[in-house]
Amino acid sequence: MAILEILQYPDPRLHLPAAKVDKIDASTRQLVSDMVETMYDSEGIGLAATQVNVHRQIVVIDASEDRSGLRVFINPEITRREGMALNQEGCLSVPGVYENVERADSVTVTALDENGARFTLNASGLLATCIQHEMDHLQGKVFVEYLSELKLNRIRAKLKKRQRKAA
Repeated sequence: MAILEILQYPDPRLHLPAAKVDKIDASTRQLVSDMVETMYDSEGIGLAATQVNVHRQIVVIDASEDRSGLRVFINPEITRREGMALNQEGCLSVPGVYENVERADSVTVTALDENGARFTLNASGLLATCIQHEMDHLQGKVFVEYLSELKLNRIRAKLKKRQRKAA
């Protein structure tokens, strides 16, 4: 297993759409394993392959308190959205930024697991938010892009300042 580099917003590669996974093989399972290790190492609860510069439709999520709820979604599709909720979100690609985003409160998602088995999951609350957030990454969208232009510009300025200090 390996810790992968997470792209940082506003890296343009975060805006590349992910392609469907045609075949789940050993390299796909290795990528999933590396993504899980990277997510846990970064203390995140979700990670999309796009965030590690692999533009394939793969998402890993573990929204449990004790890291016992790992879920893998390959070629995920949301088939139902219901209700609305405003929740604070953060992102491993936008470190230190937390903002409220409105999303469906519950969703139904169909996907493949790391062994290629198709499943359908009804999710609500935090898990539903995570699924929608990570699936946005697969389409080239980052959560801060739901915010007003003013907030987005402030976030960009803050991140540029942080990058200059780090350099």
